[in-house]
Amino acid sequence: MAVRIRLRRFGRHNRPFYRISVMDARSARNAEAIEDIGTYDTSVTDKSKRITLKQERYDYWLSVGAKPTEKMAILADKLLNNRWGTAKLAPAKIKPKIKVKASPEGEASEAPAETAEA
Repeated sequence: MAVRIRLRRFGRHNRPFYRISVMDARSARNAEAIEDIGTYDTSVTDKSKRITLKQERYDYWLSVGAKPTEKMAILADKLLNNRWGTAKLAPAKIKPKIKVKASPEGEASEAPAETAEA
């Protein structure tokens, strides 16, 4: 039996929550798992706290011959080597441009000029 370590999706619409599970490779995504060894919550803002993993069980299943999926291998690598990176800053807000009203003659009116002294 081919065994994979992969994510099972739970949660509500547009807010996924995943369980890290050891499963038969031929079973469906949300089928019954052999064992659940962690969680992955995408809604947590701190990237280093998104994933919880039972390290001993993960190592055991790897030693027995289970293969992680591509996404699971990336998540485990980030967790084990503490390579989460830094969060991107929000882009700076740009002030809205003020539109200049056009005069009836079709020319754009400018700010009133200072009066010239005679």
